[in-house]
Amino acid sequence: MNERSSVGELAKSLRRELNRYPEGGKLPSSRALVERFRVSPVTVSRALAQLAAEGLVVTRPGAGAFRSGPRAAAAPAGDTSWQEVALSADGATDAAPRTVDASGVLSTLAAPPSGVIEFNSGYLHASLQPERALAGALARAGRRPGAWGRPPTDGLPELREWFARGIGGAVTAAEVLVTAGGQSALTTALRALAPPGAPVLVESPTYPGLLAIARAAGLRPVPVPVDADGVRPELLERAFAATGARLFVCQPLFQNPTGAVLSGPRRCEVLRVVRAAGAFLVEDDYVRRLAHDDAGPLPRPLAADDPDGHVVHVGSLTKVTSPSLRIGCVTARGPVLERLRAIQVVDSFFVSRPLQEATLELVGSTGWSRYLRSVAHELTARRTAMAAGLQGGLPELALAHVPSGGYHLWLRLPDGCDEAAFVQAALRAGVAVAAGRPYFAAEPPAGHVRVSYAGVAGAGEIAEGLRRLRASTG
Repeated sequence: MNERSSVGELAKSLRRELNRYPEGGKLPSSRALVERFRVSPVTVSRALAQLAAEGLVVTRPGAGAFRSGPRAAAAPAGDTSWQEVALSADGATDAAPRTVDASGVLSTLAAPPSGVIEFNSGYLHASLQPERALAGALARAGRRPGAWGRPPTDGLPELREWFARGIGGAVTAAEVLVTAGGQSALTTALRALAPPGAPVLVESPTYPGLLAIARAAGLRPVPVPVDADGVRPELLERAFAATGARLFVCQPLFQNPTGAVLSGPRRCEVLRVVRAAGAFLVEDDYVRRLAHDDAGPLPRPLAADDPDGHVVHVGSLTKVTSPSLRIGCVTARGPVLERLRAIQVVDSFFVSRPLQEATLELVGSTGWSRYLRSVAHELTARRTAMAAGLQGGLPELALAHVPSGGYHLWLRLPDGCDEAAFVQAALRAGVAVAAGRPYFAAEPPAGHVRVSYAGVAGAGEIAEGLRRLRASTG
């Protein structure tokens, strides 16, 4: 049983037993609960915290946990129907609707029911995350002089320098802003680079979170098809000419969801097209540190080959570490940097200094490179196992490309297969997959699903998940 399900089961057991204790009565000690339920102290602590959040118990440091008194009666529900009119009227004159569908993002963030295998996760399984290294880094960071003071609004100079070195070329620390993760950086970039109502060119298919950001900002996503070598430059050029767009967002390395890498000749062509259009290119370099053992030398970021400031680079450490290490960067050259800086300051002031200090401790440690190699090795094995299992046991799910980086595979469903019904049948069989529809800005050419091998415990769970998937299609 994993930690999350253990916490849930213990909380459920304690919830059933609360009536045994009078109001204000003390629950058994944490040590007694550990021995009785044969769980870890961490599980006990989290279960009690869950009950405290529900208002059922009160925890007092050094004293223990106590049953809460009666809850106050809930206030009667108000009538919020007026909002339907107000929100509709608010968008009546918008050049583009601002209705946001976050389902594609939430499907990779929400924990599935207990016992369901996560083939839809967007993050590394806990067994792959550097939890000890993160804990040590955070502890050391918290003891640094000034660690809890106000940081520079642009981010700690040492962390900006580290990000700049990772991009390469002539990029300097002065052109880097530290952000609260990649999603925050993308949001800032799109708000800075295009006014509401403007078209924004996006890859098709593409990351649902990007589509949600664009629509929330009142932009009009215009899809440009991707194949095994990345976005097609001739179609990108036509899209710029047809729409008058001044912004293109792409993932040149291990694109989400296809896993494509923008080929060498296309890199030059894409940059030429963007320059000719007098446009910006937002480079979402979200997974550079999740290359596999067989990836070979990686192409450097597009920003490293852009002296004229057309490329705005977005990077993040979240995917390769932990969902809670919300540290990323946005890098730009020229006057646009000031606009990016102003938007970020208005939105969030600055990124937590202890988190920045902990990040410096982590990436500066002797074990950082060793950790990256171990993750690459493990993801390679998982990808190989999942690809082989799909090709051998589920050949009707077309796998056109096996990427050498990232954490997922992109599958085309058979013609005539109902995508929503497929996803629901898989869930009933005990495996969660990500539906393909949210990855398209317009009508998809066929049904698809994305399956991830990063959020599972290992090869055994991959095999079991594929077995369940076969059963759901039988």
